[in-house]
Amino acid sequence: MSEDLALTPAAERVLEVAGRLFYDNGIHAVGVESIASEAGVTKKTLYDRFGSKDALVTHYLRRRDERYREHVQAVVERRGRMTPTRRLLLVFDALEEWIATEDPRGCAFVNAQAELPDAAHPAREVIREQKQWMFDYLRALARDAGVRNPRKLATSLLMLLEGATVTASLGVVPGAVGNAKEVARQLIGAG
Repeated sequence: MSEDLALTPAAERVLEVAGRLFYDNGIHAVGVESIASEAGVTKKTLYDRFGSKDALVTHYLRRRDERYREHVQAVVERRGRMTPTRRLLLVFDALEEWIATEDPRGCAFVNAQAELPDAAHPAREVIREQKQWMFDYLRALARDAGVRNPRKLATSLLMLLEGATVTASLGVVPGAVGNAKEVARQLIGAG
C-alpha cells in the first residue's frame, strides 16, 4: 500500500497493535489510550500519524484487505498448472488457510461492519471495496473457466465463502469451508 511507505516505525507499531486489538476485542471496546500505551507511543503520536481513531480503523482495514488479497491470489497462483475450474476452488483453500492463521473470530470486515452502523464512516467504504473485490475476482476466475454465467456463479460462490467464514467462526459445522467447497464444486460443475 503506497501510503504505508510513509509510515514511521512508531506508526507501524500503532497500526500493528491497533489491528490486533480491534480484531481481538472489537473496535468500540478499544480506546486510543490503550493502543498508544501498548504500542509504546503517546496519544499525540497516534493522532499525529493517523489523525483520528476512525482514520486508524480505516487504515487497519485497508492493510488487512491488502494482505487478504495477496494471500488469496498467492494461493490461487502458487499451486502450479491448474485448470481454470480448479482455480475457482482454490479460493476456498485460501479461505481455510486464512481462517486457521488470521481469522479465528470470523471476518474482520463483517465484524467491523456490525460495529460501524454509520454509512458515512470512512471504513465502510473499505469494507464494501473488499467484498466487491472478492466478487470481481471470483467473476474473473469464473469467466476464465468458461462458465456460462460468471456473474451468477460469482454471486453464489461469494455467498458460500461468506457463510463458511461465519459458520467456521461459530464452530457450528465442523469443516465449514470444506463443506462450502463441495457445494461450490457442484455449482461449478453445473455452471
